[in-house]
Amino acid sequence: MTREPRFGALAADARWQKAWEAANSFATTDTAANGVERPKAYILEMFPYPSGRIHMGHVRNYAMGDVLARFKRMTGHDVLHPMGWDAFGMPAENAAMEKGVHPGGWTRDNIASMRAQLKRLGLAIDWSRELATCEPDYYGQEQALFLDLFAAGLVTRKHSYVNWDPVDMTVLANEQVIDGRGWRSGALVEKKKLSQWFLKITDFADELLEGLGSLDSWPDKVRLMQENWIGKSQGLEFSFKLAGGAAGFDVFTTRPDTLYGASFAAISPDHPLAERLAKDSPELAAFIEDCRRQGTAAEQIDTAEKMGFDTGIAVEHPLDPNWHLPVWVVNYVLMDYGTGAIFGCPAHDQRDLDFAHKYGLQVHRVIADGEDTAQHFTGTEAYTGPGKLVNSHFLDGMTIDEAKAAVITRAEHEGWGKGTTVWRLRDWGVSRQRYWGTPIPFIHCHACGTVPVPKDQLPVILPEDVDFSVPGNPLDRHPTWKHVHCPGCDGDAVRETDTLDTFVDSSWYFLRFASSPADKPFDPEVIRRWLPVDQYIGGIEHAILHLLYARFWTRALKHMGMIDIAEPFASLFTQGMVTHETYSREQGEGQAPLYFTPEEIERRPDGATLTADGYSVDVGRVIKMSKSKKNVVDPDAILDQYGADAARWFMLSDSPPERDLPWSEAGIEGAWRFVQRLWRIFGDTENVGDGAEDLGLARKLHQAIAGVAADIEALGFNKAVAKIHALANEIEKAKPSATRAEACRTLILLVAPMLPHLAEEAWAALPAGQRTTAMIADAAWPAADPALLVDDEVTIAIQMGGKLRDTMTLAKGLDKDAVEAAALARPRIVELLAGAAPKKVIVVPDRLVNIVP
Repeated sequence: MTREPRFGALAADARWQKAWEAANSFATTDTAANGVERPKAYILEMFPYPSGRIHMGHVRNYAMGDVLARFKRMTGHDVLHPMGWDAFGMPAENAAMEKGVHPGGWTRDNIASMRAQLKRLGLAIDWSRELATCEPDYYGQEQALFLDLFAAGLVTRKHSYVNWDPVDMTVLANEQVIDGRGWRSGALVEKKKLSQWFLKITDFADELLEGLGSLDSWPDKVRLMQENWIGKSQGLEFSFKLAGGAAGFDVFTTRPDTLYGASFAAISPDHPLAERLAKDSPELAAFIEDCRRQGTAAEQIDTAEKMGFDTGIAVEHPLDPNWHLPVWVVNYVLMDYGTGAIFGCPAHDQRDLDFAHKYGLQVHRVIADGEDTAQHFTGTEAYTGPGKLVNSHFLDGMTIDEAKAAVITRAEHEGWGKGTTVWRLRDWGVSRQRYWGTPIPFIHCHACGTVPVPKDQLPVILPEDVDFSVPGNPLDRHPTWKHVHCPGCDGDAVRETDTLDTFVDSSWYFLRFASSPADKPFDPEVIRRWLPVDQYIGGIEHAILHLLYARFWTRALKHMGMIDIAEPFASLFTQGMVTHETYSREQGEGQAPLYFTPEEIERRPDGATLTADGYSVDVGRVIKMSKSKKNVVDPDAILDQYGADAARWFMLSDSPPERDLPWSEAGIEGAWRFVQRLWRIFGDTENVGDGAEDLGLARKLHQAIAGVAADIEALGFNKAVAKIHALANEIEKAKPSATRAEACRTLILLVAPMLPHLAEEAWAALPAGQRTTAMIADAAWPAADPALLVDDEVTIAIQMGGKLRDTMTLAKGLDKDAVEAAALARPRIVELLAGAAPKKVIVVPDRLVNIVP
């Protein structure tokens, strides 16, 4: 092909994307090609929600995975690199209510738009495996798996408290409750008891916790977050007797050593005793209702103001029946953790201390790590550190661990308690009172009870004719869809109208990418070939729920004998976000600021102005790109101006991939200039000069081959970029030679995973005899010569008077006398010595010369 003087990015992008598609370059087969087994590489980025447009965070995320996928192809791997859509969820229903569109149409239009944008990036994706969780061929198989889980005893239905929005008439996730109100309606949220479907993730609590130890290629931070979420606690469970000896209630504590510091007992607003007392106390009933408006998340409850209601009853202290503790109903005790009741030890628990100070309760010190052992505790911060027991009778002088063991032993001996283990992890409530989700495949019959839909009647497909003009779940009021015959007795029955939590959809999609037969969720033999995912890439915001649920589903399927693996993701990488400063104007008292997009702003050294009127705007701090703050950059505009490769290069180059990347015009322009610089270098592949070899450049080239490969393997993309910059510099400095021409050709291969369109264009411009394949997408990664990876020259520092004075490059391994002579001959050293002989010269081989004048 004719080589243009400048790289035409837009034309090249279109040309090579069309060529890859025509050649089916990135399609993956489930069997060995030509009977030759090659190592597999399953590369997967977390699939996106089809909101309508991709953003630069998507570009960064998918560029990272694409570089690794392309590199693995070049290094002889069978690569599975698919794409799909996490397509169910509330935003589609909100669009239906606000815009009068159908959730399905809105979602599928968004998928089409985002697919086109992603294809413009030149991603090496097997689009034949594309899936969308909102399509019956996906969620029908999910329904089949749900029934399998039910048959295995891992699905149950029970009553549970939920966040209920009385205006939208739906359950809200904890994150959707803001200051006690529904995020969309603004209505005061109620805590309501509903019959809900649950997956019994707690059956796997021990396995999930223990399995974290095998995930060596996961970030430590993510493993710690999951460990804390699972929350294994060992302690004492005992019974409080009501004052007078009547049966009271059970308590679980991880700190039995602090029992002598107790000043009150506390029960959850949802505790049976609280509900029983509320029947005779309107004041307590009102207090409980107030508590139920604060949401159900532990994090919300921990940070909420501590509130309590004195019930007027008391319990006996288990270590001293004559010591009575008042019983309070408090808002920070959860019914679904432990027993829903605690004893309060204010001196050594911050929540209890805040509560005690608010209500004037006693605070007794029972642990000390110093001289202050006074029983009365006066601090504002609870002491939670190490120490020994004080003011605790038979426990005095013991360490914390010794005291815990002593109390548990006494409780078990005297019969009022026992050592036990509890978990913070709760069973996973998967019921959602919404339309746009996977229908739960059960039927409710008056005669037979709740029965599963027979598998030969799957999928249970969502009806298309739904009405969003009235709040609530449209499936509840559909005139025909929910009315069916019972599969057991053929009597009149109704379908379950709840749909599954969308986290269920993303808990097994990686299996369906690998294998998607029409008659079952997946083929176990194909799963055995591809799973686990070798590299999973996504945001840290998914560290707990998505990743934990995916681990649970994988273990549950293994438990049922459907797959062989216990962990779905062998290696996890959490990339940083793309950030941008914000531009806004204040709107007046009580009004939110008005935000502007970067395209509306003219940036100046002393600030920024709005292009439309020339008046200044406030420049805010650099934060995550957000549609609400309008600090987003449209990828299409960037691709139109600079091309896909410049955008990819900037996403990979300016920051370590695990850190946030601040967007800048200077950054993308610099990436574009480097792409053009490479294009000029690639045009010099036939200039061999006099045909001589350049050993120094050859060494730099082969070190770059090995170094870039190692950096890509380690996802150190910014380091790989730096090595390519360095090699480009060396090539430009070198005189024409056979080695320089080879370096120019090899550099095309080194940038191919990151700059695929540029690489294809440069590869095609090479003479046919210099190309090993028609397209560089099918080329192999160059081999590094081990003999050229070791430098035979070293840079040696010269110190004099304790300061660095000069450096010199010498042959590696030179004897000390030669090194000393070379150092003393350096013009700078001759100048400093001024004719005097040094008192002493110390030579550290291959590193340092220290001259004592």
